[in-house]
Amino acid sequence: MATSFSPKILTNIFLVLVVTAAMYAAKATELKETKLSFYMHDISAFGDPKATTIPVAGIAGKAWTFTQFGTVYVVDDNITKTPDPKSPKVAQFQGLYVTAALDGLRYFATASIVFTNKEYNGSTIQIQGTDKYPATEVAVVGGTGEFRFARGYATSKIYFWDVVTQHSVVQLNVTTVEHEFRF
Repeated sequence: MATSFSPKILTNIFLVLVVTAAMYAAKATELKETKLSFYMHDISAFGDPKATTIPVAGIAGKAWTFTQFGTVYVVDDNITKTPDPKSPKVAQFQGLYVTAALDGLRYFATASIVFTNKEYNGSTIQIQGTDKYPATEVAVVGGTGEFRFARGYATSKIYFWDVVTQHSVVQLNVTTVEHEFRF
């Protein structure tokens, strides 16, 4: 004789399975906080063969500057452990800046911190946000490798700036929270 289950019993079995899976998933992940501090070396002198930040687009007939609305920059800055450019390299800061405010006081940044050091080699942290100089805060919106599913924030402040050479050193502090999967 075949056994039949009522819809109520099937619904209850399904609910037990869903709750059990949710409890297992909650136990399987832990949040891990990572705090990083390092220094970006930016050379933005137009025409300098060593430039790491250059304007690539802007409003026709207007100067392409950091304070001119609509100016787009591409950046590929070295990131080192200390402010000394000869200190160990940790990563590259690769992305875009766009002067995003009509008054020229705010910019939009989207970039990847691409790690090259032994500890995080190949991992990335993705940042994005609108802020203004000299101190900024943007969101960490994701990551890869060791920073998969990362969320958090990054703050930066100018550590050193030479107006003549347009070389700046920017201290970058990144705090992320990512899932650590434990099975």
